[in-house]
Amino acid sequence: MLVGTEEALRAVASRDARFDGCFIHAVRTTRIYCRPSCPARTPKPDNSLFFPTAAAAQAAGFRACRRCLPDAVPGSPEWNLRADLAGRAMRLISDGVVDRCGVRGLADQLGYSERHLTRVLTAELGAGPLGLARAHRAHSARILIETTTIPFGDVAFAAGFSSLRQFNDTLREVFGVTPTEMRGRAQRRSEVRGSAGAVQLRLPFRAPCDVAGVLRFLGERALSGLEDAGPDHYTRALRLPYGTGIATLRPHEKYVACTLRLTDLRDLGSAVSRLRRLLDLDADPAAIGEALGADPALRPAVAQTPGVRVPGSVDGLEVLVRAVIGQQISVAAARKTTERLVTALGEPLAHPEGAVTTLFPTPEALAERALEVLPGPRRRAETVRAVATAVADGSLALHTGRDEAELREDLESICGIGPWTSSYVAMRVLGSPDVLLTGDLALRRGAGILGLSEDPAAIEAHARRWSPWRSYAGVLLWEAAASGTPQLQLAS
Repeated sequence: MLVGTEEALRAVASRDARFDGCFIHAVRTTRIYCRPSCPARTPKPDNSLFFPTAAAAQAAGFRACRRCLPDAVPGSPEWNLRADLAGRAMRLISDGVVDRCGVRGLADQLGYSERHLTRVLTAELGAGPLGLARAHRAHSARILIETTTIPFGDVAFAAGFSSLRQFNDTLREVFGVTPTEMRGRAQRRSEVRGSAGAVQLRLPFRAPCDVAGVLRFLGERALSGLEDAGPDHYTRALRLPYGTGIATLRPHEKYVACTLRLTDLRDLGSAVSRLRRLLDLDADPAAIGEALGADPALRPAVAQTPGVRVPGSVDGLEVLVRAVIGQQISVAAARKTTERLVTALGEPLAHPEGAVTTLFPTPEALAERALEVLPGPRRRAETVRAVATAVADGSLALHTGRDEAELREDLESICGIGPWTSSYVAMRVLGSPDVLLTGDLALRRGAGILGLSEDPAAIEAHARRWSPWRSYAGVLLWEAAASGTPQLQLAS
């Protein structure tokens, strides 16, 4: 939990939405758990209990509040900040690893025994891997029930339940209503409803949130066929565990509207988790703004870009290949070069949508034909091939559960990958909040525009005061460089 009991009580008493997702508030007398900002009457302090996760509250016998929907909140920013075993496990559980591979598969990806993993998660989060995955399944099921008209049997299967009975029992236990009652309430509220294979939902965030800045970053690097970006939307193809998908994101004042078209609805949870990470929707803008705004050099940039976010990733291999190609060349040149890879080696979508027609190439395709297709220096093409080969044969894992130091070591052991590239991948794929790319020309130019030295060592020394949010400071420096001298923006 990110806060102590006294701070949690104050947050609940003031209905402070900034703490939604940071902890769960449960009430002994009603046996209901809520988000901190729930509008219901505040209980007596002696009747309040606090849990780090919804799964922990469920394990203790509490059910979700029907009024505030405590599962429909931004996730905890703690998983990126702490990056320990519990944090890395939560990233993978949110991506559906337990549902696909079981607890043993989760433990194998993290490099620990099932027993040790269960012990750590129970101690840290109040529930083991199965309990945490169960809460995730219940949330996915609620989304499908409220936003689609597909039969409940299909909902149960798509959400990861092994039987319709388990699905019904879990929803009654967690939400206190049957699936039929849940869908009826949603229809009475005139919720937007999709059809099978298409889901419309809202991705909440903690305000302020500079979604426009992330979408601008992604739009400037959008690859024809794979992505389509406009003034008010960003659409891209997704390669998911069970199939493929196309996601369209549109920013709103309090949420990001998301339309998902999936070939297999079992991918809903994974798709939502990856899109949230792409937009960094679980960040804590208050903590980031307070820390960075304390530096006079950054204060104007923080004020100009409230709620700054770090662009994330939906595909680790894609980010790594883009980073390798983008070293020491402009954004436009990197985009043009990478588009050649997508056009030549990308897999056509069975159900394209508008300009989005192609998936990013598989590691096998890149390993086989990167040298043939990729223009420019041969050493760069050889690095792309080496990366793809390592991913294809399993010697390089690029999932969000990796330990940052171990991932950096694995990456830098590949010829052609240095500290800049490994740091960039850690920042975007793992969501590491404390990475500063002082070797980046655009970042150094941005530092100069804000009145700081452009010398990497001097920037590094000054940036100690920005920890643990140096990744966000780097985005502000990139923004300064883009505003002052856009032709020199080189970040991939």
